[in-house]
Amino acid sequence: MAEAQEAVEFQHDPEFLARIVPLMEKYGRYFDSEVRGVERLPDSGPVLLVGNHSGPNSDPDTPALMAAWYRKNGVDNPLVVLSFDVIFEIPRIGDFFRRLAQVPANQRNANAALDRGAAVLVYPGGAEEMARPWTERNRIDLAGNKGFIKLALRRGVPVIPVVGHGGHESSIVLTRGRRIAKALGLHRFRTYSMPLTFTIPWGVVVGPIPSLLPIPAKVTMQVCEPMSWSHLGPEDAENPEVLEHCYQEIQSVMQSTLDDLAKEHPYPVLTRLQGLLKRD
Repeated sequence: MAEAQEAVEFQHDPEFLARIVPLMEKYGRYFDSEVRGVERLPDSGPVLLVGNHSGPNSDPDTPALMAAWYRKNGVDNPLVVLSFDVIFEIPRIGDFFRRLAQVPANQRNANAALDRGAAVLVYPGGAEEMARPWTERNRIDLAGNKGFIKLALRRGVPVIPVVGHGGHESSIVLTRGRRIAKALGLHRFRTYSMPLTFTIPWGVVVGPIPSLLPIPAKVTMQVCEPMSWSHLGPEDAENPEVLEHCYQEIQSVMQSTLDDLAKEHPYPVLTRLQGLLKRD
């Protein structure tokens, strides 16, 4: 059974990716997406990339980072993205994402990907961070999750923070919608938020319904220096004090980076609209 599950979940398809990456880049041009520090991405795994999650109805950050990874390292070198479980319960949609080397977010899949020598992208804040209200758009919220730290220490892999800014202004999250998520029984998929979001052209929608016309916002992503955790070992993964220190450290690094990006482009939508006007 385990072998059958792995065969289904890991369907990295290089030929499919070769066709999709140009579309990701085209999507990124809509947001004038910029990925800085690409040289800090290793040529291959195993490595853990840790990102902040934004834009529930458009998610411009993930395609931009995936495109940057594959342009640097080639489509034969997968970037495994740990994604929401519920995606893979949808016929055809789940198969589409699996071919992009995306898998349900859990420790088993993360370990299997690292065993294969792959790079793994994780969003520790998950739905909680992605559903944060627009007023918290410039706040890193890893939701107290430390599983990625345990994974990194047990496996001894580098941890590289990747911080995105602007993506959370491509749609306007009004509320996390925790009551809606509970009523829908989404806890079965480890999802505890179902945001109410203003999108174009739908207006206010429930959940991550894709926006046909995302609000144009300048998206900037920064690949940070690897965390200095190489002195820690597998035994430290069982030490609550070490885990808390690592958690606070990486959240601080990511928040400081996001603060700098927000100072550079305090109004991502205005910045993008100005860029479009200048181009015309």
